[in-house]
Amino acid sequence: MTGKGILLKADPIASAFRDEVKQSLALATRRPRLVGILATSSAPSRFYAEFTRKEAESLGVEFVLKKTGAAESPDLGEGEGVEEAIIEANEDESVDGIMVYFPIFGPQQDHYLQQVVSPYKDVEGLHFKFHYNLYHNIRFIRPQSLLSSGAPPASAGAIEGEDPPPGTVKSIIPCTPLAIVKCLEHVGVYNKILPYGDRAYGRTITVINRYARSSEVVGRPLAALLANDGARVFSVDIDSVQEYTKRPRVAGVDAGYHPRHVVHPSAATLQEVLALSDVVVSAVPAAAYKVKTAWLKDGCLCVNVAADRNFEADVRDKVRIRIVTRRRALMIAWKASLYIPAVGKVTILMLLRNLLRLQEYKRTAGR
Repeated sequence: MTGKGILLKADPIASAFRDEVKQSLALATRRPRLVGILATSSAPSRFYAEFTRKEAESLGVEFVLKKTGAAESPDLGEGEGVEEAIIEANEDESVDGIMVYFPIFGPQQDHYLQQVVSPYKDVEGLHFKFHYNLYHNIRFIRPQSLLSSGAPPASAGAIEGEDPPPGTVKSIIPCTPLAIVKCLEHVGVYNKILPYGDRAYGRTITVINRYARSSEVVGRPLAALLANDGARVFSVDIDSVQEYTKRPRVAGVDAGYHPRHVVHPSAATLQEVLALSDVVVSAVPAAAYKVKTAWLKDGCLCVNVAADRNFEADVRDKVRIRIVTRRRALMIAWKASLYIPAVGKVTILMLLRNLLRLQEYKRTAGR
């Protein structure tokens, strides 16, 4: 072996979805309108808002940035007026999608604001209706069910294949977890030969993020999504590890039941689960946090989701492994055979795909 493990940037992965969005927009009867709501002076949020604008406008999506609070004026408080801006966008029939640049206040109040966004306009997939579907492995829904209270009917989400049954559409999935799954599909972690809904079977994946502020946006939904696709997933907290696995369907017993993940406590340490993991995804929002290269399984795939690099600089380097046999041998191997340093470009394309899907919701529901 020569050189290092492969460094795969998000551009070629995003490119295929950019073409898909272009084709869908060309067939759209109306140019979709996306409203971004920026309510803080946070530099990362301002950068993300500008990044969203450039990508949306380059594809022909109308993007309107609504500034409020400290983003509008230094004389206003952080987050001031953000709820009113969300309600106004909810009520504006010309608006097809809403995204709010979090964090603003903190986990609890931000979670409340995520529920204020209408599910018919939630391009980020953070509304509890979409989280319910994700955690219960309900993949197809009737758009009218978003207006009702309680759980959707079981038959709406039955997994019979990739195409939605008549009268249903695919449920919105949170953008970043979906982007990570698309990256894993691109590099072959998902086995296309296996049935839809089980294509991650046989893979062991560690997701590091459950304790972070963004854990309900990335870490926990990603672990559930991967487990629902058949993977064995270790979800890592600052002081604990949980194991997510998929409960199999029992013929004749679970009629109408969606086979979905179950969560088990684990006594394993981070070092122990990393040694088992074919894939490691880290999304810890802290510059000081680093996954130790020495703990990784040789030849694994590493995906960095955080704005800061969560992996050590030598993550793709070759390592020497001494094999003790009658003749002592020395084998050269890579730690990470493939490293994806960021997924932001794919995330934006998932957001725009969700925007187009929400337009479909409105048509199907007659809204």
